[in-house]
Amino acid sequence: MSKKPLEGIRVLDFTNALAGPYCSMMLGNMGAEVIKVEKPGTGDDSRGYGPFVNGQSGYFVSVNHGKKSVVCNTKDPEGVEMFKDLVKHVDIVVENLKAGAMNRMGLGYEELKKVNPKLIYVAISGFGQTGPYAPRPAYDMVVQAMGGVMSITGEPGGKPVRVGASIGDIIAGIFGAFGAVTALYKRAITGEGDMVDVGMLDCQLAILENAIIKYSATGVVAGPLGAVHPTVTPFQAFETKDNYVIAACGNNRLYAAFCNALGCPEMIDDPRFDTNMHRNQNLKLIGDLLTEKTRTKTTAEWLDILEKAGVPCTGINTVDKLFSDPQVAARNMLIEVDQPGMGKVKIAGNPVKMASVEADADHHPAPALGDSTRDILVNMLGWEEAKADEYVEKFH
Repeated sequence: MSKKPLEGIRVLDFTNALAGPYCSMMLGNMGAEVIKVEKPGTGDDSRGYGPFVNGQSGYFVSVNHGKKSVVCNTKDPEGVEMFKDLVKHVDIVVENLKAGAMNRMGLGYEELKKVNPKLIYVAISGFGQTGPYAPRPAYDMVVQAMGGVMSITGEPGGKPVRVGASIGDIIAGIFGAFGAVTALYKRAITGEGDMVDVGMLDCQLAILENAIIKYSATGVVAGPLGAVHPTVTPFQAFETKDNYVIAACGNNRLYAAFCNALGCPEMIDDPRFDTNMHRNQNLKLIGDLLTEKTRTKTTAEWLDILEKAGVPCTGINTVDKLFSDPQVAARNMLIEVDQPGMGKVKIAGNPVKMASVEADADHHPAPALGDSTRDILVNMLGWEEAKADEYVEKFH
């Protein structure tokens, strides 16, 4: 197996909470060295987010494992100069402050590219670097709501529901990492750095694969449908004798297989249901008729029948079941971190698999606040040891 594709790439992670740290974590998972710059005293805000084990944040560990931590007070002129010195030695800077905040510190892209013309600068913010909302602060739930995702999530007529995972942050982090490696590829060709501008709100619109075109093409405003697909039928959660079963019939062949498995072959050629368009037009009726069948057996019984019939299906797992799922284990999607002071904990693995790269079975722990400050000051920036010791002592 070869080395990871981003080995030799160094990332300066000036991020907080989730969107930015998730971006740099993805780069680190692919081999980049990630140096996390944190404010003195408290560090990344997520060090204060639960769950906690022996006073340490599991949340922080989950998205900052394998990184190094350097304490730097960028509100102080010495800290600003130190940050610029670090920039000279890295390939990528990732930040997720409000638009304009880095410029006010003298650390915006235009300033940093003077000290490193080949720098790739990834800015992740709530609303991007331009537009009337650019100066506003944002968190995940703000962009889920503003971007329309909350308006199509939940049960019809129900209260607003946030998606259970922080997709406002995480998707922005993914797009930020995509932008970073795209800019790296461009730099390999042209020798020039670039700025990547990712807005969390933009990313929410980018994932509305159906709702936007639905309104644009038909004028119909999408709403919440619960566990039902807006345009593919049957593609939903069906009640069983003891729980629910998910069945996803993305074409007529699968619909026919589903009907045969449920014992209602007469529904296959019924003119109300013979095409996806007709099935979607009769969404409630077909759902009610199929549910009459699924209620007759348990979820486990239906899964056995539907899997044999080749119908895409599943029960609804709670998170604990993922820890014993053989597919999750086979794909190495729960990896172990031996976190000092916390012990061994499982976190999500890297979903991007490459044939030439051996999958990680575990990962390096998340850093203690400022744990690499002295080493980086001396060995990267060339500070005298006494000066580095004095600096470290000031913040510890």
